[in-house]
Amino acid sequence: MPTTLNPYLGFRDNAREAMTFYQSVFGGDLALSTFGEFQASEDPAEADKIMHGMLTTNNGLVLMGADTPNGMDLAAGSSISVSISGDDEDELRGYWDKLAGDGGTVTVPLEPAPWGDIFGMCTDRFGTAWLVNVNNPMAAPAS
Repeated sequence: MPTTLNPYLGFRDNAREAMTFYQSVFGGDLALSTFGEFQASEDPAEADKIMHGMLTTNNGLVLMGADTPNGMDLAAGSSISVSISGDDEDELRGYWDKLAGDGGTVTVPLEPAPWGDIFGMCTDRFGTAWLVNVNNPMAAPAS
């Protein structure tokens, strides 16, 4: 198995909702495990919270997430974004429409960029920042 790098998102009490939303965006199989299943918290209020969630899509995308336990701090992150890119414009626009819609906020519209690709930035309704880039094989490489 090759080494992989996967985004892992932290939530406060809404990981199940968020990961289910991402499954509706990207498709694939979603596995969710709760703190209660693994006796991973002594706080009964955390029993049904998500200890680990993993979304694996048919085309190899992996997104992970979990609820942050009550005893741990969770600061809204402005220094991390999730980037998704590829050649299939219809597929990427479909993801964009779902991420930016239904409570999301567009920060940079998905449109032709100076480097020749189609690019946009949005923040979904859960506060996760996304960068979407449709590769243009005819664009000149950056120098």
